[in-house]
Amino acid sequence: MLDVLDVMTRLGEVKNKTAEALRATEADTGASVVTVAVVREFDKKADKANRQPEGDKSARDSVIELEQAGDSAKAAVEADPDLGRDAFQAVQDAHLAICILKTEV
Repeated sequence: MLDVLDVMTRLGEVKNKTAEALRATEADTGASVVTVAVVREFDKKADKANRQPEGDKSARDSVIELEQAGDSAKAAVEADPDLGRDAFQAVQDAHLAICILKTEV
């Protein structure tokens, strides 16, 4: 199990991936407005998760909440037939990063 400082470091890494996913999705002319909105929410949840937690429980709660937003973003890109490969992969990468982190907290 990771300590709070390690979780915060890893959440920062996940935030970088969600930001990249949002940039790629917003730049993709084939992305639906729904997909962009869901990925934007994923990125906002990453911002929220990166606020300093007050203990192990709140760090784990932040990871779980972020993973749920990631699940939604993953489902949105999988359902968007016109989304480009780069945006699709960026969201998948961000989702995988939070899933891996969840297994470690």
